[in-house]
Amino acid sequence: MINTIPVKLKDRRARRSWYFYDFGNSAYAAVVLLAVFSAYFKGVVVGGAEGTRLWGIAVGTAAILVAIISPVLGSIADFSRAKKLMLFIFTTISIVFTGLLFFVGPGDVIMAMIFFILAEIGYRGAQVFYDALLVDVATPETIGDVSGKGWAIGSIGGVVCLVIVLALLKGFNVPVQYAFLVTALFYAASALPTFLWVKQISEPEKLRAGETTFGMAFKKLADTFKAIKSYKEFVKYMVAFLIYNDGIMMLMDFAAIIGATLFGVDQTQLIIFVIIIQIAGAGGAFLFGKISDRRSSKESVIYALLILIGAIIALLFIKSMVLFFVVGAVAGFSLSGAQAVSRSMVSQLAPPDKVAEFYGFLSVAGRTSTFIGPLVFGTLSFRMHNWYQNRGFDAVASEHNGLMWGIGSILVFLVIGLLFLLKVRKVTYKDPMTFD
Repeated sequence: MINTIPVKLKDRRARRSWYFYDFGNSAYAAVVLLAVFSAYFKGVVVGGAEGTRLWGIAVGTAAILVAIISPVLGSIADFSRAKKLMLFIFTTISIVFTGLLFFVGPGDVIMAMIFFILAEIGYRGAQVFYDALLVDVATPETIGDVSGKGWAIGSIGGVVCLVIVLALLKGFNVPVQYAFLVTALFYAASALPTFLWVKQISEPEKLRAGETTFGMAFKKLADTFKAIKSYKEFVKYMVAFLIYNDGIMMLMDFAAIIGATLFGVDQTQLIIFVIIIQIAGAGGAFLFGKISDRRSSKESVIYALLILIGAIIALLFIKSMVLFFVVGAVAGFSLSGAQAVSRSMVSQLAPPDKVAEFYGFLSVAGRTSTFIGPLVFGTLSFRMHNWYQNRGFDAVASEHNGLMWGIGSILVFLVIGLLFLLKVRKVTYKDPMTFD
């Protein structure tokens, strides 16, 4: 069992320790997904439009695997109260395989995809249990603010790690692979306070004679599916989230590729670009978390998505690198806000005894999104690249035009997801959900 130091319910130390986990795992997102490994994989390990396609497949493969296991893991966490143990297991997987990316070089396509997929499974799987701990460190009145602050602090962690990486790459001229070792160590150190000082509130339930934890988890999961009509607002929200999260994940997964291909952003500039995005994202997460508590989580996500849609429309028309940085900052501001508040909505729509399980369902939506979205983006941009090339366009113009189609598909997912979100009930701590 993970060692913990007893603390008072929802005290400051537990909350700050919970924040620190976001500080570390955001470094993984910033370095591996956004600034370094995605561009390194596309440009160095593979190269060309094929790199974009294979990157989409790698991201999607990890996503669908997590989507399959998340509901069961969430149910196990609810029943056994093993959220911290499961968080530890998946965090360890992510950290180990992030570090192993150090050994990936040009042409190591299979190795790169396997190591990345396993690191991504660990990262995404851990997120289910980290999010589920939100109810252990926040009250119903403060849950939006705490979620937003966690996301904001996480964004700062991404910035700190990127600054360290940039200093190593430019100041000491080390190979880019060292960025992955630094990220793994940074993630591990930042996650430690959560395992030491965040305490789960509920004690494990006792199993009846002849039952096992896994068996009871599947039984509870089946019961939830049977009673799903009682949770229709959550189902509507999950559908909306699935669709708009497609757009968010597509933008995150391909931001570095878009910048490098369309605007000629090099590795150093990409790191600076992501630092700007992370700083803007910290402000967005903090602000939209405040809006969530003062108005509602639904309204907060709607405002964030409207701003993000405007940024994507602008991306279709801009030509200069400077404007790309400006649009990226706006997108990062709204994107982080939408993500931070989206996770707090789950705890507002879920029955108290099924919070981790419902986070598992949200993970199904989110991970399915990260499978469908990158697959659509990568396949559409690759096929349109071939279409333009077959009609006499040169390789560069064909790749650029193909990526524009991919950007257009992001916009479609965001708009449709927003329309579905409008149908979800507005929930606040003064007007909470009730369950029969």
